[in-house]
Amino acid sequence: MNPYLPILMVIGVALSFVVITLGATHLLGPKRKTAIKDDAFECGIESVGDARSPVSIKYFLVAILFVLFDVEVIFMYPWAVNFKALGLTGLLEMFTFMAVLFIGLMYIFKKGALKWE
Repeated sequence: MNPYLPILMVIGVALSFVVITLGATHLLGPKRKTAIKDDAFECGIESVGDARSPVSIKYFLVAILFVLFDVEVIFMYPWAVNFKALGLTGLLEMFTFMAVLFIGLMYIFKKGALKWE
């Protein structure tokens, strides 16, 4: 027997389940469309205005900076776990890494990226 046959069977069963389920809901589901049902719904609050209204770039900048500095913490975890095994070399490398991060943070403060008017 082909060793990939069980995998192909599972994929076939999963795809057929998806196709049958979507087809059944499309055929058996209600088809009453009204203006109220087609209206956008957001947590029970009436929609006001256009969804394409401009948003301040500050929100995106703060979010990107948060993700950037949050991911850097992930790089510090393996260093902390292997602190004794890495010795003085690991300590100096981590200080260099932290210095680069600190310089980047000072650059962000200098440019005023986190100032809100």
